[in-house]
Amino acid sequence: MENTLFDYSPITERPPIIWPDGAKVACYVGLNVEHYLLDRPSTSIFAGTAGLTPDPLNYGWRDYGPRVGVWRTIESLDRHGIRASVLLNSDVCARYPQIITAGRDRGWAWLAHGRNNSLLQADMSREEERAQLTEIVDTITEATGTRPRGWMGPALTETFETPALLAELGLGYVLDWCNDDQPYRLNVGDLLSVPYSVELNDVMLFSRNTSGAEFVQIVKDQYEQLRADSRHSGRVMALALHPFVINQPFRHRYLDEALGWLADQSDIWLTTSDEIAEHYRRGEGGSA
Repeated sequence: MENTLFDYSPITERPPIIWPDGAKVACYVGLNVEHYLLDRPSTSIFAGTAGLTPDPLNYGWRDYGPRVGVWRTIESLDRHGIRASVLLNSDVCARYPQIITAGRDRGWAWLAHGRNNSLLQADMSREEERAQLTEIVDTITEATGTRPRGWMGPALTETFETPALLAELGLGYVLDWCNDDQPYRLNVGDLLSVPYSVELNDVMLFSRNTSGAEFVQIVKDQYEQLRADSRHSGRVMALALHPFVINQPFRHRYLDEALGWLADQSDIWLTTSDEIAEHYRRGEGGSA
C-alpha cells in the first residue's frame, strides 16, 4: 500500500532551517524511562531465557535502569547542564515516582511513550486505541504537571490510526519515523516528525559489541558529519539512551565523556525535542 502519512522530500530541496543564535546542530538527549512487565517477554540481553515468565535474568537487567542507572544519567546531565527529553511510559508514574520528581525539579521535557515497554502499539481498534492514548496522556499530565507534546511508541510502534488520534489529543510531533536529519510535516492534522535515531542508540550499538571508547567516537562522528552537512541548513542530532544499557558501571564514564564533549561544542544548540519542534513550527524551517 502507498504511504500517505508523509511525502517524499529530498533534503537538498527544502527551505533552510536556522537554529537560535546561529547554531548549526540542534541536539537533544532522548532518555528512555520505561517500565517492563514481569510476565511478558521484552528487550533482552540473553535469548536463552527470554521466553520464560518470570525471567529474572532479563527482567533484572532491564530493572537496573530505574533502580540505579537513571541516577547516574541524572548526575551527568546535571554536570553538563543538559535537560533530558524523556520518553516516558505512563506506568512509570505510579511505580517510580522519585524519577518523576527528579525530572520535574530539572524541567525535563516529557513525551508519551506508551503504557509500558512490554506492550507494543498494535492489535487494537480505533476506539480502544483512543481510550488507551487518552489514559496515557492524562496519566503523564497529572504526574508531571505538563501535558506531553510529543510521542514515541514502545519500540517505535504505531497503528495506522495512531497519528490521527495523537493529533486529536493535541500532541504536536512524533519520533517514530527515523528517516531524516530535520523535522518535517506529516499529512495528519498539525503533526510534525522530529528526528530520533535507531543507530545512535545505546541498545543497538552495544548489542553489536561496541566498546565505550567506540561509543564516544561514534557520538563525535555523528555530530561532526551533521555539522558539515549544516552549511546551508540546520540539522538535528538525537542521542537515544536507556539507563539499563548505557549506565552500566563500565560504560557510564563514556556517556559522561560524550555529553561533556557535546556541551563544549560552540555551534550546538543543546535543547529538547519540544523546543526543536516549536522552533521549526514557528519558522516552518526558517528562522523564528
